[in-house]
Amino acid sequence: FSSSELGSPAPLPRQVFAIGLNYHGHAAEAGVPVPQVPATFTKFPSSLGGPFEPVPRMGETLDWEVEIVVVISRAAYRVSEVDAWNYVAGLAVGQDYSERTMQFAAGSQFSLGKSYLGFGPVGPWLTTLDEVSDRDNLQLECWINEDKVQDAPSTDMVFSIPSLIAQLSAVTPLWPGDVIFTGTPAGVGITAQPARFLQLGDVVRSSIGELGSIHNTIVAP
Repeated sequence: FSSSELGSPAPLPRQVFAIGLNYHGHAAEAGVPVPQVPATFTKFPSSLGGPFEPVPRMGETLDWEVEIVVVISRAAYRVSEVDAWNYVAGLAVGQDYSERTMQFAAGSQFSLGKSYLGFGPVGPWLTTLDEVSDRDNLQLECWINEDKVQDAPSTDMVFSIPSLIAQLSAVTPLWPGDVIFTGTPAGVGITAQPARFLQLGDVVRSSIGELGSIHNTIVAP
């Protein structure tokens, strides 16, 4: 068995939610106000991949976003923020790869720009909550080759994980195995000066405290 054969720990979700601008630092670097409600979109389930799978460079503006991924344990509908953690199977490291040209085509195509095959690697495993010493304070880090580009605590979140679960489940039922990408901190390529995007052969390593690390090599499609 090779770790390169690992698939996503949530391989067949009914729904994959993602949250934009959910870190104060990321909203600031983007030059936009902090959202008053979660900026929600979807990634197609087919975009999910294993933690060490290569990622295709589908355009000239491929960007990175390290994120905490939540996997839902049981049906959740109109749950309270206080009870929300009881509906979480576990947490994992995720990368919300984004082809920015497609993402902003025709005004806004977030789901398309973030849903190419392999644009949602998750792993390296599902960490249950009892294995996390402080689930409300996890350190997110991302490297491009040897260059650290993201480094921030989850305490910088605008909407906490329980808040996201409560607000999403107020609109639609969440089902066992559903996935929530909870947003990325500051340090993405599109806001760099000058803008920086992923090139063929780049290795993206994403790490979140006790949740572990994943890495992906950027390859030709």
